[in-house]
Amino acid sequence: MTEAHVNIYDRLEQLGIELPNASAPAAAYVMSAQSGNTVYLSGHIAKRDGKVWAGKLGASLDTEEGKAAARAIAIDLIATLHNHLGDLNRVTRIVKLMSLVNSTSEFTEQHLVTNGASELVAEVFGERGKHARSAFGVAQIPLGACVEIEMIAEVK
Repeated sequence: MTEAHVNIYDRLEQLGIELPNASAPAAAYVMSAQSGNTVYLSGHIAKRDGKVWAGKLGASLDTEEGKAAARAIAIDLIATLHNHLGDLNRVTRIVKLMSLVNSTSEFTEQHLVTNGASELVAEVFGERGKHARSAFGVAQIPLGACVEIEMIAEVK
């Protein structure tokens, strides 16, 4: 079976990932919007045990904890994409991730935190998951979350 024909749900099962229910918006926006073959996913904040994963990298959280939070967000993003599309096998490319990391001014490992999401997306989607990316350190994220990530995907 070629890379393009690997069933995404089989891959999720192999990775031991069960998609959660897609999140609802917390304010005046939608979780996903499509224009042509491009799907834009709103920023998702880190959650742990169903609650906001709060904290600041470089103060109350270290890089590995941030990376785990980013991985959890990637799973939530994939769940939202599934909810929008109805079939993740329609994804032809994850185009871009944009990551905001709640961090101190001294913390400089935002790129390593964001690897938690990037690596998971590549594991799930294979070649289709290789994406462009930005990772920023910010002073605060809504609800005190440690990380927020948005995604852009191309679909058929």
